[in-house]
Amino acid sequence: MILADVYYYEPWWMQIAKAIVIFAVGLQIVPIALMADRKVMGRMQNRYGPNRVGPFGALTPIADIGKLLFKQQFRPKTSIGWLFAIAPLISIITAVAALAIVPFGDVQDIFGTKTGLYGVDASIGPLYLFAFGSIAFYGIMLGGWSSGSKYSFLGAMRAAAQLISYEVSQGLALVGVVMTAQSLSLVDIVKAQAGMWYIVPQFVGFIVFLVASFAETNRPPFDLVEADGELVGGYNTEYGGGRFATYYFAEYLNMIVASFIMVTVFLGGWWLPFGIHPPGWVDPFVVIGKTLVLIFVFVWARASFPRLRYDQLMSLGWKVLLPLATLNALVTAIIVVVTD
Repeated sequence: MILADVYYYEPWWMQIAKAIVIFAVGLQIVPIALMADRKVMGRMQNRYGPNRVGPFGALTPIADIGKLLFKQQFRPKTSIGWLFAIAPLISIITAVAALAIVPFGDVQDIFGTKTGLYGVDASIGPLYLFAFGSIAFYGIMLGGWSSGSKYSFLGAMRAAAQLISYEVSQGLALVGVVMTAQSLSLVDIVKAQAGMWYIVPQFVGFIVFLVASFAETNRPPFDLVEADGELVGGYNTEYGGGRFATYYFAEYLNMIVASFIMVTVFLGGWWLPFGIHPPGWVDPFVVIGKTLVLIFVFVWARASFPRLRYDQLMSLGWKVLLPLATLNALVTAIIVVVTD
């Protein structure tokens, strides 16, 4: 029996199994990113980094998360209780939901059942991604507003301006890829890169998306949302314990999701250079390997660049990245029309 436009049908148990595996993979990469953040920066700054808890300090992220989870929960008297508790959950849920559309590989035969190595092949992939990104914005805004603190509210307002500004450029950077692949499906976009990764024809779009991703994930040098020298701690000033850990976890998971998306739309997904397609079981390892390289780039930038001023942040987004992304989309549209 054929359902919709696909040539295979996944049973319910396979869909549940995929959801668990993809969720587990995403969560396992978070401690790796935490460790890389500290170890790589330590080496770049001529120091060891964490090296006490576990072999070579490998269990330090687990110790950090455990320490936060076992701290007593508290909130200011002026806060709005239920919103204060829900806000971090919004951030983590939207970050996890975005993992569902990341393709880790092509359709494979697993236990005699054909299944795609992805949660869902959404026909509106980028729109799905930005929809959940927009919802994640409310997690930050509600966290700052419901805290009942001026410092938190100021950090939330800065977050609103920053995320809205850079989300526009980030979305436009993907328009060139969508027009080149002529599909909104992330699986189709990966398959269209069999002959050439899109980082080559869409290099400008890749740079715009990469820089915008730093701002969207609140990573240095664009961490103005949490600029401790100016805001004490930003939107999460009044958070501690497990709720702060949730925000902390979501920030790193967003960085990982952004890296997965860049691997998917610009770096060929599961394809190796020169159009080489590895054996099916290798596909997820290729995707994860490329993702770890991009995570290293995030850490590298954090250790290399000083934090921008807020006016510089907004000027870069509206006066540099937005015109570049618009020009890239326009040129791509002309080339697609002429070559067709």
